[in-house]
Amino acid sequence: MTKWFKLAVGRRAPYTLGSWAKGKPASARRRAAISSRPSNWSLHKKRLSAGRALLALANVTQDRATRNVAKRDSKYFFEKLKRR
Repeated sequence: MTKWFKLAVGRRAPYTLGSWAKGKPASARRRAAISSRPSNWSLHKKRLSAGRALLALANVTQDRATRNVAKRDSKYFFEKLKRR
């Protein structure tokens, strides 16, 4: 069984989050995460992939600030998917 985070971060290794950085404002971080996904994907798929990649980042980082910011951003994308 393939884990969901392998789909988010393993397709094009290393699958980066673009210019995502914990010190940026939330809108800039989220825009960077979305724009790092392939342009031919639907917005739904981009949000899902960005949310998964951010959650994977939050789960592996040692930095508490990065973990908190990445979790908040991933929750933002997952909430956007729920409201569809």
